[in-house]
Amino acid sequence: MREINIAKVITSKRREKGITQDKLAEYIGVSKASVSKWETAQSYPDITLLPQLASFFNISIDELIGYLPQMTKEDIKKTYHRLAEDFSSKPFDEVYGQCRAIIKKYFSCFPLLLQMAKLLVNHFMLAAEKEKQEAVIQESIDLCIRIKKESDDIWIAKQANSMEAVCHIILNQPLEALELLDETMKPPISDNFLLSRAYQMTGNIEKAKEALQVSLYQHLRGLLGPAQSYLVLVANWPEKFEQALERFIEISKVFEVEKLDPNSMALLYFAAAQGYMMQKKPEKALEMLENYTFICTNFLLPYELKGDSFFDSIENWLKDYDVEAPRDEKIIKESIVQTVVENPAFFPLNYEPKYKRIVEKLKAQIER
Repeated sequence: MREINIAKVITSKRREKGITQDKLAEYIGVSKASVSKWETAQSYPDITLLPQLASFFNISIDELIGYLPQMTKEDIKKTYHRLAEDFSSKPFDEVYGQCRAIIKKYFSCFPLLLQMAKLLVNHFMLAAEKEKQEAVIQESIDLCIRIKKESDDIWIAKQANSMEAVCHIILNQPLEALELLDETMKPPISDNFLLSRAYQMTGNIEKAKEALQVSLYQHLRGLLGPAQSYLVLVANWPEKFEQALERFIEISKVFEVEKLDPNSMALLYFAAAQGYMMQKKPEKALEMLENYTFICTNFLLPYELKGDSFFDSIENWLKDYDVEAPRDEKIIKESIVQTVVENPAFFPLNYEPKYKRIVEKLKAQIER
């Protein structure tokens, strides 16, 4: 963190340009004595001269006066850890005062304000009196509100909203937390754990259960989405590929994904088939294509996400979740066939009887 120090900046920038104090004084329209006093910190330039000086050195006014209103990511990290250590070894009020001073100095550095809000939430219980603890949490809320109103960074604002909800839960204000959180529980994955906690505090156990089930369901689908690309990515490392495929399939079996989200399961088998072809293992590739075909012909259409006996509280969420197929069903069926038949990875299988049977089954799907 840098303090305001225009003297050093003027001296440094003047020397970088290789000019004398006389030349700088002449350009700005002041005496050499004035420049000398600036550089020795005996006085400061008149505020009206700052734009001219900054323009001459081709820097911002903030840089000219040696003040950076923003902290770097590394500085923020160091500051957080230093203050966290201080909280564990020094009087609470002393460290809290340091926090407030830093917040005041960098009041427009929103990533820092977010971390300071987290820091206060993580250490508020060290304050001696309950009233002081609540005041610290309220300050964290105020920081979050400022971030949401002033920051252009959507991700930081979203984190601030979640942190503000945490604060209201700490203050035993579940209704305020519910107001902040997405009560419709629509994707993408958001604050369902906090939402569940807030519902529990209001005594609405069913909604709390629904929130957690939605979160589990979304995380499951969120895992299997990247899994397909990951298999192709590691196909040239057979041991890693086998390990990944085994884990993905086991997770899918445990949660019966082929019934919950058959599209994700079909794409997983398809990616595995491609990976095995890259490894020149046609028999294993055919096995994966058979699994792909089974999913496509038995579960894929009509295209919809489903719950089951485990995910028994997500029906309302699924109704609100727009999962209709993006294309006509006939086009989807044709696409299922083309994906296999026109994929160059599978051309070496064209004369394999098992491959021909797979293609015939997929083509028969079109006629249904």
